[in-house]
Parts: sequence; structure tokens; C-alpha cells
Amino acid sequence: MVRTRIAPSPTGSDIHIGNIATALKNWAWAKKNHGKFIIRIEDTDQTRLVAGSEKKILETLERIGLKADESPLVGGPHSPYRQSERLDIYKKYAEELVSKRKAYYCVCTPTRLTKMREEMQLKKQMSRYDRHCLINQEEVIKQIKENKTSFVIRLKIPDEKIELEDLIRGKITFQAKDIDDQVLLKSDGFPTYHLGVVVDDYLMEITHIIRGEEWLPSTPKHVILYKSFNWPLPIFVHLPLLRNPDKSKLSKRKNPVWASYYLDQGIFPEVIVNYLALMGWSHPEGKDIFSLEEYLKVFDIKDIQTSAPVFDPVKLDWMNGEYIRQKSIRQLADQILEFYKKQNINLDEKVVEKTIPLIKERIKKLSDY
Repeated sequence: MVRTRIAPSPTGSDIHIGNIATALKNWAWAKKNHGKFIIRIEDTDQTRLVAGSEKKILETLERIGLKADESPLVGGPHSPYRQSERLDIYKKYAEELVSKRKAYYCVCTPTRLTKMREEMQLKKQMSRYDRHCLINQEEVIKQIKENKTSFVIRLKIPDEKIELEDLIRGKITFQAKDIDDQVLLKSDGFPTYHLGVVVDDYLMEITHIIRGEEWLPSTPKHVILYKSFNWPLPIFVHLPLLRNPDKSKLSKRKNPVWASYYLDQGIFPEVIVNYLALMGWSHPEGKDIFSLEEYLKVFDIKDIQTSAPVFDPVKLDWMNGEYIRQKSIRQLADQILEFYKKQNINLDEKVVEKTIPLIKERIKKLSDY
């Protein structure tokens, strides 16, 4: 069975529109194949958590219609779905890697690590851990046992090429010399992203890792982890990142990036789905506007392109206007009334019905009324 997931971190005021695009591809591929779509919350970076963020993220996904089969809200066979509630699991697997000599304990202080990096920079060497604690592992273990010294667990990168097959990018090769001995388990008992994501994806039986291309440099570490545990590799798909119309990185400095902003402007959820479906993918018949049912029928994950798609709020508005013009006066009146009611504005129903024929051809979103 196809099982896909998204794993947002509750570190912002909402979920980024780019993450909604990624969530849509995950959701659509699972639904097309009669599989399961999972939402997992990655909340291990406790210093960056934003109060209320998780609730807002889950609400926005629900508003857009990307309902999870398993999540912190609905539960599921692989609960819990918050990483902060799975710490014992990560510790167990990190220790397993140490016992297999695939990872090791490290007691280096921040002061030593800073000095080490500075010396490497002076020598114009790539900044990476020098394996001091691996070389002296017996002494390190003794120090931990006798002095209760604080430690982290690091992944031992094997001296070999790391190869992976990406479904839309083909074969990708990484050199071990370019990869640092990644910290897997921090001294506070929380996992780093790399350990948490691999352990959870395996235990939750995720078959397809569909995520943004910004995670591609991390993937060789994940491949090493899968192989170190003797686990089968999932199918990797690294999606192109959305860009502004001027091809710059999508950021809130140029256009709103929070998904709920567009919903709150009166963009229909189905329009957001339709528009984001076109990010990195084209309808085989060249259509811009199509139903969700049609999308699921013709969508194939292999057809996603690797060039960066442009997210243009102007085109999103245009598409919403096209949807508006497809609606009957009654349908549009109901949606306008409901839209303003949520803002504690009660419009006169008869006035709305009478004015719709006058504005229906001109407005692009409900907030234009």
C-alpha cells in the first residue's frame, strides 16, 4: 500500500504555501493509489516552537481539504504522531546503531568544537567533525559511565560513495568525504531531524518520501541510516521549490506565504488545490482548470518536472475569478454571506442576490465584494 506523509514543524504562524503544494502531491499520490496520507508533527526543536502553530497548521490543511488518514488529531496504528512524544523510540534506535558500530558517543564540548572549526577554516579545510571521540571511544564510554558526562550520538559516515535513485531526478551520487558525522541524538535526549525522520518514516511504513528539493543534501545521510539499520529504502521524490514571478525564492518579503492568508482573502479551497496542482506538473491536455476528481485521474508523480515553478498570486486571483463565474447566483450568494459572517459582518441576503449579477464578471475573490 502507498503511504505518504508530510511532517511540518510548528515553528511559524501557519503552514507555508510551498508546504501546501508538497502536501497536495503527497495527498494526491496516496489517494490515487488507494493508500494513506499521514500528518506527523516534527516538534523536536523546542527552542523554535510557536504557541498555537500546530493547531493552525492542522486547521489550514483541513480547510483546504487535505484530510489525513493518520495524524495527531485522528490517531492511527502508529501513534503517537508528535516527535516529542516518541523520544524513547529514538534513543533505542540510536543506541542500536552504537552497538552495531554504525554510530558513536561524543563528549566534545562546544568550546572544543568551535576551536576545531576555526582551525579547519584557517587551513581552508571543509568544516567537519574530526572524529576525536571515535578514535578515543573506549575512554569516552568510560568517562560517560564514571562521570555521568553529557554526550551526543554521532553517525559514523562510511568511506564510500552514496547513491540514491530519485523518481524524477534519476540517479544521484554523493561522496562520503563531503558528509559530516551527523549528530543523531542530542544531549537533551531529543533526536536531530535526520534520526527522527528516518526512524519515523520506517516505523510508519512510509513508501514514498515526497518533499522539497532543499532536503536533497540531507538525503545521503538518510540513505546511510536506512542501510545501517538494514531497512529497505523508500522511493524518493524531491520536488522543485516554488519561486516568485521574478524567479527569486518565495518569501514573505515579496508576497504573503502563509496558506491561510489566501483563504482569508476569499480564495476558494478548491482553487488553491487546482492552482498548486500545476506547480511542477502539467495537465496532459494542457488544461489550467480542472476538478479534483480529474486531477486524481490523470496525475502521475513521475510527470513532475524539476524546473522551479512560479507561484503568482495574480494568476491565483485570476483562476479564482474563473471559478466565481462558473457559480450560480445562489451558490455565490451563499458563499459571500458565509465569508462575511465569519468576520462578524452580516450582509442583507436580498441585497447580495440583487448585486451579484452586477459584479460577478469583475470580482476575483470574495473579499472583492
